Amino acid sequence: MASPPDTRKTTKLERYNSYIRKVNSTKLIAASSKLLFRVTLLVALLLIFFFTINYPPLASDNPNSHNNIHTTTHNLLSSAFYGGGASWEKQVRRSSTPSRPNGFSVLVTGAAGFVGSHSSLALKKRGDGVLGLDNFNSYYDPSLKRARQNLLSKHQIFIVEGDINDVELLNKLFDIVPFTHILHLAAQAGVRYAMQNPLSYVNSNIAGFVNLLEVAKSANPQPAIVWASSSSVYGLNTKVPFSEEHKTDQPASLYAATKKAGEEIAHTYNHIYGLSLTGLRFFTVYGPWGRPDMAYFFFTKDMIQGKSINVYVTQDDKEVARDFTYIDDIVKGCVGALDTAEKSTGSGGKKKGPAQLRVYNLGNTSPVSVRKLVAILENLLNVKAKKNVVKMPRNGDVPFTHANVSLALRDFGYKPTTDLSSGLRKFVKWYVSYYGIQSRVKKENDHSDD
Repeated sequence: MASPPDTRKTTKLERYNSYIRKVNSTKLIAASSKLLFRVTLLVALLLIFFFTINYPPLASDNPNSHNNIHTTTHNLLSSAFYGGGASWEKQVRRSSTPSRPNGFSVLVTGAAGFVGSHSSLALKKRGDGVLGLDNFNSYYDPSLKRARQNLLSKHQIFIVEGDINDVELLNKLFDIVPFTHILHLAAQAGVRYAMQNPLSYVNSNIAGFVNLLEVAKSANPQPAIVWASSSSVYGLNTKVPFSEEHKTDQPASLYAATKKAGEEIAHTYNHIYGLSLTGLRFFTVYGPWGRPDMAYFFFTKDMIQGKSINVYVTQDDKEVARDFTYIDDIVKGCVGALDTAEKSTGSGGKKKGPAQLRVYNLGNTSPVSVRKLVAILENLLNVKAKKNVVKMPRNGDVPFTHANVSLALRDFGYKPTTDLSSGLRKFVKWYVSYYGIQSRVKKENDHSDD
C-alpha cells in the first residue's frame, strides 16, 4: 500500500503566501489611508481658500452678502490662524508695549481706516503701545487700507486682521495684552450705503460694539474706552450750532440710528459694569489718506479726470453745508479724550463704583457750503468743475451741520486750527502724490506743510 503524499511543504508554502498577502494588504490599506488623508486635507484647504476669496468677512459691503456664512467662515479662519502662534503673539506684544514711562497700551479698532491710521501713528510717535485690529472690508478700495497698513508697519504698529464680531479673537488679544485703553473706530461708515446694505450697519455698529464691550467688561483690569459716534446723531435737529445738550431722538438715516444706539448701549455698559466710556461725535472728517466715498475725495478725482460732479442743494434750493474738520484736529481730540479718560471701575464683569461716561462734539465750528468746497478745489487743481446742481435725494443726508465744541475745549483743550482751504491744500498734495498724477495742480501746493 502506497504511503500518503507529504503535504508539509505545500502547507508551509500556503502559509507563507497567506502571510505575504496580509502584509501587502496592510501596506495597501496604510497607503490608501495616507492618500485619503492627504486628499481630504487638500480639499479642506481648497474649501477654506474658496470661502476666503468668495465670501468676505462679516462687515463686507457686498449688498448681496450672506452674513451667516461670512461670520462662520471668518471665525473659523481667525481661530485657525490666530490660535496662539508664538511669532504672532510676539508681534502682538511688541506692538502694544509702550516705550514711554506710564505709556498707554491701546487697542485701536479700524486701525487701517482713515481716522484709525492717523490716531495710531500719533499715539505710537509719543511712546504709547498700539495694536491695530481691522477686517479690511471692501466698502471702499481695500488697497488704500493696505497702503495705510504698510505705513503703520514702518512705525512698528502691527494690525491684526480680524473682525470685532469674532469673540474668540478678541478674547485671545485680551489674554495676551492687558490693554489700558481702547480706541474703537471700527464701524460701517456712510449714510447713503445704508439703503443698499442695512444689515452691515447693524452687524458692525451695534453687534460689533456689543461684542467689544462684552470682552472689555470681563477683562481685568477693564480698559477705558473712547469710541467714534457721529454728528449724524443730531438728525433732524434744527438748533445750531449742535450741542451735546440737544436731543438726538430723530435720526435721519440708519447709520445715524446705529450710532445713536451705540450711545445708549455705552450708557448701559457704563451703568451695569463700570466701564469708562467716551463717545466722540465726528463732524465730516477730511484730509490726506481719507475715505474715497467722501465728497471732497471723489470731487477731486472726477475734476482731475474731467468728469461732471453733482452739487446738491436742499429741496427748497438752499445751500448744503458741512462743518468740515481736518484730520489732525480730529486726532488731537481723540488723544485728548484718551488722556482724560478715567479708569473703569469694574473687575471681572462686576461694577465696583460709578464710572466716567462722556460724549463730545469734535468739529471745526465753521460750516462751509458744498459750492465753496468745489470752488476751493477748482482753485487748487487749476480746473473748472463741470457742475450739475441737483436736489438732495431723500437718503438720510442732512442739509447742514455745525458743531459747538466748547465742552471738548473745556475738558481736554480741543481747539481746531485748520481751515478748509489749508486742509484741502494738504489733501490735494497727498492725492496727486499717492496716485502718481501729473496734473495742473498749482505749484504753491509743493510748498505747503505736510
